Amino acid sequence: MSELVSTNWVYKNLNNKKLVILDCSWHLPSEKRNALKDYQNSHIKKSLFFDIDKIANKKLNPPHMAPRPRFFEKKMQLFGVNSSSIVVVYDTIGIFSSARVWWLFKYFGHDKVFVMNGGLLKWKKEKKPTTEIIIKPKKGNFKSKLNNTLKVNYKFVLKNINNKKFIILDARNKKRFHGEINEPRPKLRSGHIPKSKNLFWGNLISNHGTILPRNKIIKKLNLYNLNKKKVITSCGSGVTACILSLALLHCKNIHSQVYDGSWAEWGLNSKLPIEK
Repeated sequence: MSELVSTNWVYKNLNNKKLVILDCSWHLPSEKRNALKDYQNSHIKKSLFFDIDKIANKKLNPPHMAPRPRFFEKKMQLFGVNSSSIVVVYDTIGIFSSARVWWLFKYFGHDKVFVMNGGLLKWKKEKKPTTEIIIKPKKGNFKSKLNNTLKVNYKFVLKNINNKKFIILDARNKKRFHGEINEPRPKLRSGHIPKSKNLFWGNLISNHGTILPRNKIIKKLNLYNLNKKKVITSCGSGVTACILSLALLHCKNIHSQVYDGSWAEWGLNSKLPIEK
């Protein structure tokens, strides 16, 4: 089963009572874009706004860390999510922050979640209708069932840096990975987790915001010799790592583990080793 659905599929299924659509748009602070305002001005009918900064564990230092199960459960019930719901996530860029919310649903035990390929970018290009109307859904019965195999912390990563059974894939761009430019967040060291490999998330997405064809992604993934290895994905703050995890599952049926704190945590802790 694919992890993606097309814009046409969503359009045809808009009136399906089981369908819950979430606008998961999020932007780096440097973008100076307000994702909530964009949503209020124009979104797909029935969709609700999922704020990854608010539906998070705010007690932890790195931004938008995975929330506690009960908190996520309550929020999703308010979104009208049921155990039988088909959840479709999208964002305004194409495939970006929607992959993070796709991963959150998987992590909290809901497998019927799909990323709309091409996002609102493709939807609008196809002149499909948008609205300003925000619905008030009936409370759902969603329950969190934590899948601990999908998330790791810095201690786990540190312990397995030299373990040949593991490979860490870092989704940041090449210059950030090699520490050639400063990190966008203050006080972060530059560089990467020792032994990790660089797979820039943008190389898996087309200029139109859609994921590249399977055969092209498989070709790129094959360069990393992933056979029989356990994959940990990482990035700046746990968002684009989920794009790698999406591509791995979609194209090679590899269930990877997201290092949730990613560089926002690792780069801040001077006791942790780095490479450039």
